[in-house]
Amino acid sequence: MKQFTIISILSSFLLLTANANAQIGKRFPSEQKVVKDPVTGTMLTFLTSKPMGDNKIYQTHNQWTSDGKWLIFRSNRVEGEAMAVNEQTGEMVQVTEGGFVGMLNVARNSMKLYFMRKASDKAVNKTKVDKSEPAAMQIVEVDLEKLFADSEIGKLKKANYYQRICGTIKPEIGAGGDLALDGDENWAYFRVGKEEAARHLAPDTKLEESYGPRKMGAGPSGIAAMNVHTAELKHVISVPFQVGHIQTNPWVAGEIVFCWETGGKSPQRTWTVLSDGTGLRPLYPESEYEWVTHEAVISKDEVAFAIMGHRKIQGLDTTGTAVSGANPGQEAAWGISGTREKPTGLGIVNFRTREMRIEGQTEKGSGLWHVSGSPDGRWAVGDDFSRSIYLIDRHTHEMLLLSTGHKTTASDHPHPTMSPDGTKIQIQSAMLSEDNRSMNICIIPVPEEWLKRKY
Repeated sequence: MKQFTIISILSSFLLLTANANAQIGKRFPSEQKVVKDPVTGTMLTFLTSKPMGDNKIYQTHNQWTSDGKWLIFRSNRVEGEAMAVNEQTGEMVQVTEGGFVGMLNVARNSMKLYFMRKASDKAVNKTKVDKSEPAAMQIVEVDLEKLFADSEIGKLKKANYYQRICGTIKPEIGAGGDLALDGDENWAYFRVGKEEAARHLAPDTKLEESYGPRKMGAGPSGIAAMNVHTAELKHVISVPFQVGHIQTNPWVAGEIVFCWETGGKSPQRTWTVLSDGTGLRPLYPESEYEWVTHEAVISKDEVAFAIMGHRKIQGLDTTGTAVSGANPGQEAAWGISGTREKPTGLGIVNFRTREMRIEGQTEKGSGLWHVSGSPDGRWAVGDDFSRSIYLIDRHTHEMLLLSTGHKTTASDHPHPTMSPDGTKIQIQSAMLSEDNRSMNICIIPVPEEWLKRKY
């Protein structure tokens, strides 16, 4: 009995210590390493280098703070919390406390961070009967300017000094963590559950069934929004299929992009709608033989996406792997799409003219997969199944292998994202990992000779 009591006291002490150590604003020392790519010679800056479960924000969203000094990312350094790393010093700061769900949203025009989390108020969730039912969700704002300043001098205040609850979303709305901050930074858009989406659909709407071998894509689904200043809620749109990858145009307020999420090929992948629910249309109308994926808004008027060429013509490639592996998406149930019998590559579509052009494609292999581009229209970038990173000069269509060796065994894909100033690319990489899976945050520079080009 005495031994049990000692163990209980020790466990409680360790738990309290862990909670104390999880304070927002806590600093972590630099792990920065500069590594020469052994194949391309590119100098890679690893902002993190330890196996701590690092993952960058998805390439549909901003990565850098508005002052250009910090990158926000997910990490297990403090379980369930987000981190920021200073690109110059390498120092890291914990930027959330109390956890978050889904997408982190780094504001471009202010030193703010937005995210969703489950409401901690038990009264709000008192009607919840089990864990499978929707929970009330909060949208939270973090004042990064105050946080970084206090963290630097070592005089931190309680979490609610830096974190503000913008509002709470009732459980019956079924809000998901697919969050996107509007270009005016007044509204945050999020996915709603099937029941809420159905309430806003016309009664005679034909619902789509699941599509493809992953049994995803069935509707209905929808998008709603919260005003981050007033907590006002509004419904934006309901559609008869599964919504995914909600993102916004950072340069044009009220312009939303989302996808029909099937886990692979969709009958019609890319969609756009305005914040008042008008203007719903396919962003890039695709054919049955095109495997369109990984759309990302890259400039005021443009969205980049991949038209995949990863499958063999006429027949099943038996070397296929799970979606996390080196050669996913080979199942025959996906149909005839995704081969190089038809044009493939990194496509960019113009919001205004609706014209699309293919900027480039690898000569062999899967073709470009996750894509991004610079807001000034100079560069496009993509990765492929080999986890190699390619840069395209959009003026000359020259394509350069920037970096490789990021390991197909990695726990996730590189997800390249171009910096706002168009001088560098952020990826997540397993190059340094001893277990060949854990990832780190890595910066790849655009070659100096390319930056100096005159057209």
